[in-house]
Amino acid sequence: MAKIKIKKNAGSTDMTAMCDVAFLLLTFFVMTSTAKIPEALPVDTPSSTVQTKLPDSDLATLTVGDGKVFFDLKGKEVRVRTLELMAEKYGVEFTDADKNTFSRMDDFGVGIANLKQIIEMKASDRNKAGQTGIPLDSLDNQLKEWVYNARIANIEVNDKELQIAIKGDAKEEYNVIRKVLDLLQDQKINSFSLVTGLRGKDF
Repeated sequence: MAKIKIKKNAGSTDMTAMCDVAFLLLTFFVMTSTAKIPEALPVDTPSSTVQTKLPDSDLATLTVGDGKVFFDLKGKEVRVRTLELMAEKYGVEFTDADKNTFSRMDDFGVGIANLKQIIEMKASDRNKAGQTGIPLDSLDNQLKEWVYNARIANIEVNDKELQIAIKGDAKEEYNVIRKVLDLLQDQKINSFSLVTGLRGKDF
């Protein structure tokens, strides 16, 4: 009796589950990642092997580059209180909406008289606004007042001393850095952090 030949079908793999997993992973990474916010004053920091991280609160950062200094401050309440103290000092009025926007802003680099214009801009336009840096001349040293009032505001809000970090461009001229250091020395701030880029250790 003749044998019946059974046709063998090539095996097929259902990729539906694999595609689902891939899309779930992709969705997870897209939803949980944060885009890098463009800096108002991009600087090329000097290299270092130190891996100490800056604190997430009670911190003011002075960014120095291209002959300009920008100021940044951690904490919404501290930012608002600092702005109020600066407004009292220089006689400038800010609305509640201005204060709310300022509390969510990144670093800035303009005089107090022009700050309202920067606050009212869209976030994407602030980096293109051509900010000239916070004045730190001997006759109009607004950066000194920002640091001083930020320290007061941080003590009032968080009951802690404000820490200072300097983020300087590796190619920045020493004169501007020296002005910033002198400013800190005048306020008896002898301990501060220097922001650097990480490089491999030399063997």
